Amino acid sequence: QGLPHAIHITTANVTDRKGAIETFAQHRKSLAKLKNVLVDGGYTGENFATAVRDLLGCEVIVAKRSELHTFKIIPKRWVVERSFAWLEKCRRLWKNCERKLNTSLNMVALAFIALLLKRF
Repeated sequence: QGLPHAIHITTANVTDRKGAIETFAQHRKSLAKLKNVLVDGGYTGENFATAVRDLLGCEVIVAKRSELHTFKIIPKRWVVERSFAWLEKCRRLWKNCERKLNTSLNMVALAFIALLLKRF
């Protein structure tokens, strides 16, 4: 569906890999039933895969783009991109002016709640 299983907000100086591992560690109980984690090419490497395997006990699958550099939709990755597009419709999330990370986290959660309410 494209709705998040877990949300974690970090400062700008935290890398995506480190932020993902922090997310998995923080939400370990709610993500316990995961079997696979689909990531893009930025998450390649044995260190990341090992950390995810240790935390969640699941496999990391890297969605690779075409070697010919042609545009091709990867269906499962498209779900993630669509979710980010939904977030971009929320004007408050365009620019982060919040002083506390918890406020940003709540704004993202409210954006997804608003999306759910529009569906029903």
